[in-house]
Parts: sequence; structure tokens; C-alpha cells
Amino acid sequence: MSDSEILQSLSVDELLHEARARESQSEAPASATGATTETRFQNIELATIVETVKHRQEVIYGVDDRQDVFEITDQAILDDADSVVLVCGQNEVDDDGDGSSSLQTQNFGTSRNLCATEPFRDQPTTGFCSGFLVAPDIIATAGHCVDASNVTTRRFVFGFRMLSATEARTVIDNSEIYRGVDIIGHQLAGDGADWALVRIDRPVPNHRVVSIRRRGLIENDEALHVIGHPVGLPTKVAGGAKVRDNSPSAFFVANLDTYGGNSGSPVFNSETHEVEGILVRGETDFISNGTCIESLKCPNAGCRGEDCTRTTEFAQFIPQES
Repeated sequence: MSDSEILQSLSVDELLHEARARESQSEAPASATGATTETRFQNIELATIVETVKHRQEVIYGVDDRQDVFEITDQAILDDADSVVLVCGQNEVDDDGDGSSSLQTQNFGTSRNLCATEPFRDQPTTGFCSGFLVAPDIIATAGHCVDASNVTTRRFVFGFRMLSATEARTVIDNSEIYRGVDIIGHQLAGDGADWALVRIDRPVPNHRVVSIRRRGLIENDEALHVIGHPVGLPTKVAGGAKVRDNSPSAFFVANLDTYGGNSGSPVFNSETHEVEGILVRGETDFISNGTCIESLKCPNAGCRGEDCTRTTEFAQFIPQES
């Protein structure tokens, strides 16, 4: 059987498994390192496997669902985005001495050696997680983004977003930057709940407090959208997703277009606009394609999906509006 016939006979998940095994072994053939017992891939280059995955997925997965906030016209989604913050370290925010601060950023494409076709490659990136406002002085995020040992060094920044296709807001008014004070609640289980509630240094007067699910379960196949800072990029909205697995007690699985940096992002029910969960874990983000790096896409029903801690895991710690 020829290499082409071998590639076409395999599922996308099998191809992705081999590609990840190569990546984890510095592109050594997976079968030579014990990562797999199969020999059928040994004479096939990684770039060929990746290119096959891309072509096989284009029809199934479609275009990237992520959008910048300035592209959104739905007021309900804009209201959702108003609650979202970038989570970064104190050293990534420089006070300019004039009532504003500059975010320390890198060029996304250059810093990651991205392929020329990668979306948003010319945008700035900073920070490491996302979060959202659940009470006037409480931010929710993922448990692996903050804990009691580092909470006071975390900064929560509103307004890091693209103003147009070419202009990013990287100078932020100091009134839009908040400091972590203490942890109200925290849980971090590798295969379960992952969440943190952070008390910030003062109430937020001018941003929307989200509504969260406090009891019950989201419906199977319910439509979802997520808002946050994938890979530390300016705020992105990604819709077109659904609940894929609703069976775990502490989280649900969805086919959301998310990346590292989306950890802590609110996952909204697209019908009710309640937050159903916090994005906490997911599929591999990037893979090498020869001399550059590109996003690894999956078919809607393929790969492992993205895990979202249910808001019911921590709702009891958040005061209800009177």
C-alpha cells in the first residue's frame, strides 16, 4: 500500500495521534520511541501527515469561528464581552504615570514562529489566562491560573481588544486594571473541577456582572459561545459550538474554538446568555508544519473536546443579586 493510500485509509483522529506523538518526541517516528507500536507511519514525513489532516478537515470543520469584538453586531454578545478580563502578571503592566498603563506585549506571529496563513498573526499578545466578573468585586477564572500563593501579583484587565483590523488597545486606563487581594474559593483537580474566585481590590463600577447557572444541567447539544483571550490575544468571541458530552458531574465537554490563554474564559449559553462554565482544559493548540507553527484543527465530533467546569461547582460562593 502506498503512503497516499495509507493516509487516506486512516481516520483524522489516528492521524492527529501520530502527529502529536511525533511532536512529543521531537519529530522522531513515534514507533521508534515507543509512543506507538505501529510501523505504517515510519516512511511518512510529519509535514505530509499535517497537510493530510488539514485537507481532510476543511470540509468538516470549516472556518475559524473566532471574531474580534469590533466585528460583533449582536448587542447581547457585546454585553457578554463587557464582563471579560485578561489575567496577567504585575510585571506585564507598566504604569505610565499619567493615569494609564501600557501592557507589555509581543507580536503573536513572530513570538510563535507562526505560518503565514495563521489568523491574527499580526496582533499583540500578553497575559496567560482569562476571567470574568461574577460580582462587583469578584472575578472567576480557572484554578490553575491563580491561587493563594500568587493572587496579589495577578492583574485583571478590562478592555484589551482590537479597535479595528489593525489597531489594538494596549494602553489601558488605570481605572480598568484591578489587583487580586485574596482567594474566596479554589479547586484544581486534573480530571475534574478547576476554578477560582478572586476578590479584587475594589468594586467594578462600569462593567456587566454576568448571570450564571446556579442549579441543574445545561441541555445536551445546547449552543454555546466563549469569550476570552486565546494565547493572550485581544478579546475574541467564538461561537458555533455545542455541548458534546454532558455526563461528567463537575464539567461538560464542548467543541469550542479555544486555546491556551482561554483558560478561565466564560462559556455562555447562546440562548439564555447565562454562563454555563469556565473553560479549563482542551486539545493541543499548535503543531509544527515544516518550518513554522500552525493551529491544529479537529472535526466537530473528533479529538477530545474542551472541558468546561460547571458554574454549579462554585455558585454557592457568589452572592446573589437582591
